[in-house]
Amino acid sequence: MAAALLNTPLSISTQNPKKTLGVPLQDFPLLNPRLSRFDRRKLLSSPSSSSSLILSKRNGVLDRLQSVSGGHVSAIPVETKNYEFSDGDAEVELRLDISKLDIMSTSDIFVDMDETSLLVRVKASGTLITLMETNCLFEKIKPSETIWYIDEDQLVVNLKKCDRDLKWPDVMESWESLTKGILQLLKGTSIYIVGDSTEINEKVGNELATGIGYIPFSTSDLLERYAQQSIESWVVSDGADSVAEAEGAILQSLSSHARSVVVTLGGEHGAARRHDKWRYLHSGFTVWLSISEAADEASAKEEARRHVQDGWLAYSNADIVMKLGGWEPDQSQVVAQACLSALKRLTLSDKQLTGKKSLYVRLGCRGDWPDIKPPGWDPSSGVHPEP
Repeated sequence: MAAALLNTPLSISTQNPKKTLGVPLQDFPLLNPRLSRFDRRKLLSSPSSSSSLILSKRNGVLDRLQSVSGGHVSAIPVETKNYEFSDGDAEVELRLDISKLDIMSTSDIFVDMDETSLLVRVKASGTLITLMETNCLFEKIKPSETIWYIDEDQLVVNLKKCDRDLKWPDVMESWESLTKGILQLLKGTSIYIVGDSTEINEKVGNELATGIGYIPFSTSDLLERYAQQSIESWVVSDGADSVAEAEGAILQSLSSHARSVVVTLGGEHGAARRHDKWRYLHSGFTVWLSISEAADEASAKEEARRHVQDGWLAYSNADIVMKLGGWEPDQSQVVAQACLSALKRLTLSDKQLTGKKSLYVRLGCRGDWPDIKPPGWDPSSGVHPEP
C-alpha cells in the first residue's frame, strides 16, 4: 500500500498571517493525493487534532499517526459503516444497527470520543467489534455532553455540536459531506485557484466547480479564445507582460461574479504571480497550489511558513496555501477535498469573512484588502477620508 502513496499536500490559512502563524502548522490538514485503496474519509485531520499523514518521498514509507489523545483509537478494522445520521441543530444523532450482534448488556458497549474523533465498539460473543471509527468528524463536538443509549435494535449516539449554526451533511468529513456542507459557509463567494502550474490549477479547479456546483472559468481558455492563438505563441509574439495585463482585465470582469471557480494562468506570464495584479483576486477566496521540493513534513511546513512570512512571492497573498509533494492528474479530487477542508476551517474561524469579501466587491475591488477603507477612498492618494 505504501508504494502507492508518494505525495503529501499540506494546507494552511494565510487570511490573517499574524494570527495564523502563531498556530502550529500541525493543526492544519495533511493528506495524500494517491489514494487508490484508502478511505478518503480518514485522510483529513481536524484542526485540534495531532493526526497527520507523513510520507517520505525518498523511501516511500508511510507513517500513520493516531489522532485521539490518550491513544483511545483502536487499530481493529471497522466491520461495517452502515449507519443512519440526522442533524438536529444543537446536536447530531448517529444510529448504528446492532440487531445481529449478541450484546448481553450496556457494559458491552464502548463509546470513546474527543472534539473531533469518535470510536464506537461493542463486545459480542467475546469479540470486540468496531462499529464506527473516525478521526475526522465533520466539525467539533462537546465530548462531555455526548450521550448514547439503546433504542430497540439500534445503538443511538447523540453528539452535541460546538457550532449549532453549522449544518452537518454527515457525521464524517469527506468529499461528499464537504461538497454539500461548504456552500452554507461560502455563501456564494467565488474561489480563485492560483499557482505556477496551469495544468494543476485547471484540474483541481474543475473538480471543485463540479463538486460544489459552481461555474468554472479558465482564464487560459478565455484568453486563447480572445486572442485566437495559444498562450505560448502570445508570450513569444507580445511578451509575458502583455498576457498578464490581459488576464488582469479578465479577472476584473470576473470579480463581480458569484458562485464561480476561477482558474488562473501559471508561470511568469500569469497575473497572479505579480503583486500589482491581486486587486481583483481578493474578491474571492484564493487557494495557492504549490509544488514543494521538501523531503518530509517538517520541511514542507517550514517552507510554507517562510513563503508566507517573506511575502516576496505574489502567491503568498492567497487566503490558503496548499503544499503538494508531487502531482498525479487522476487524484485531483483528493487535492480539491483538501481545499474544501481548508476553506471550511477558514470560514468557520471568521464568520464575517464572506461578508467582508462581499463588501470589498460592492466597493469596486479598490485594492484595499484586507483593511477595507470607507467609500470615497482614493488608493492613489495614500490617504482616505474619515468614516
